[in-house]
Amino acid sequence: MLYLTRRLADHALAIDVERLSPDVKEVTLLCVLDLLAAAMAGAGSPAPSAAIATSDLLYGNGRAPAWFTGQTRSLLSALLHNALCASALDLDDGNRAARGHPGASVIPTVLTLASVMPQIGAPDILSAIIAGYDVGVRIAATQNIDAIPTRQTGRWAAFASAAAVGRLLKMEPSHLTEALAIAGVTAPNQRANGSSGYSRVTGNLVKEGIAFSAQTGLQAAFLARAGFTGPVDLLDHGQFYDRDRILDGLGRRFEISDTYFKPYACCRYIHPALDAYLALRRDHDFTTGDIDRIEVGTFRFALRLANSCGPENLTALQYSLPYCLAVLVLHGEEALAPVTPCLLHQAELSALAAKVTLRDDPEAETRFPAQTCARVTIHLKSGMRLVSDMTGARGDPAWPMDREALVSKFRSVSGKRFQRLDQDRIIRSVDLLGEGNACDLLQILERRMSDMSCDDGQSS
Repeated sequence: MLYLTRRLADHALAIDVERLSPDVKEVTLLCVLDLLAAAMAGAGSPAPSAAIATSDLLYGNGRAPAWFTGQTRSLLSALLHNALCASALDLDDGNRAARGHPGASVIPTVLTLASVMPQIGAPDILSAIIAGYDVGVRIAATQNIDAIPTRQTGRWAAFASAAAVGRLLKMEPSHLTEALAIAGVTAPNQRANGSSGYSRVTGNLVKEGIAFSAQTGLQAAFLARAGFTGPVDLLDHGQFYDRDRILDGLGRRFEISDTYFKPYACCRYIHPALDAYLALRRDHDFTTGDIDRIEVGTFRFALRLANSCGPENLTALQYSLPYCLAVLVLHGEEALAPVTPCLLHQAELSALAAKVTLRDDPEAETRFPAQTCARVTIHLKSGMRLVSDMTGARGDPAWPMDREALVSKFRSVSGKRFQRLDQDRIIRSVDLLGEGNACDLLQILERRMSDMSCDDGQSS
């Protein structure tokens, strides 16, 4: 019997985007475009800024681009920065079966590594991204919650990044097998952090450990090629992982096809309540001043978020359902794509957030984790009650955001920093990636954000 790490290594190395259905290729390109939107929004925020500030001392110099800074760093340092940009503001994609975020680990890993290996072509880049999603999500979806209690992305994203690196570099199967083992056993355990952790101080920049897992996966792959080894049987123990789920549809069904996209820069667990409120506002004639209080019925993991009515930083805001709902009510959808520091320390927002009560809803709990759902009840000062349907989160495969919606999100998110011409160039570079040309996209990622509009001697 082959170890599951070897089965997954063989599978990842066999993936060829040109032999897959056009739908798989299209969703992969959408994942890249959406990841760029998240990274552009997160660039310059505290987490990636801290990574840049400490990179020379910790990692030394190198030629890998730190996205949107115009600077180069060592490969590990640049990847930490780039993955932190992608995950900083909770705008990155996710997968319901995995209950986490493969894109912010896999795509920065692939594009950062490809930047220092110019011989790698666009088809290999896309194939590597598909491989990373497929391996990472399969492993994440099969974790036994009794044995592996945390559900944070950092717990499994190193598998995803290692698989992506292995496919990009066309590693030997035996080496990728070892890389998966090394990545899995050395990944951040994340036991304390997030909604499935024991810490209640969720407003910290570690978040789900995504960027650190990206580093771990990359490092594991290079160590394995140099002869380093790991516990290659780590997936072959039923009390920890479900073998049948890992192998289900392997090579026929690709997990990237079930990616969800996020219209709001906050924890996915918060999104259904936001969409339920918007549906009520659309269908009923009421104003903010008419609201007495708001009740949200949702699944228990959403209740385990910090849910502060007075978040001290943007990360804490991203994990507060009452505060995000208050932002939506008072400032509209645009204020949540992305969130900005001006939303903090607003007495009016805190006062409205304090009027939001959360409760466990049995139907939402039953649907979770396959779906994230919520029901919102608005109690008006007149005594009227407005009750929403049980509402799923927009951007899930069942309620999809198509290419037009994702392009609109990209323009909205990047519009405060980039001119329309720059946006067009980036969108076109993703299209070119699908046509076999990765050069434009990789060159864009090397440029400083403030120089993006400078071309042919013409400055914006």
